[in-house]
Amino acid sequence: MKLEQKQTIIIWLKRFVGFLAIGLWGVVIFTISSSPAPFAEQAPYCMGNTMLIFGILTGIHKGLDLWGEQA
Repeated sequence: MKLEQKQTIIIWLKRFVGFLAIGLWGVVIFTISSSPAPFAEQAPYCMGNTMLIFGILTGIHKGLDLWGEQA
């Protein structure tokens, strides 16, 4: 696989995973905020899910960066 082609694939994978993570995050936040529970009970779930989703996204991006550097 050519280096240019590999870089293009990595860029598009990063974009796709980023949009997927933001979409998933939006659905999770909407679901949590639709709950009749008070905000004090919802806040830990919002924070935990946000950290989990974007932590996984960061790990995927770092992995794709490492894959791109292996030329």
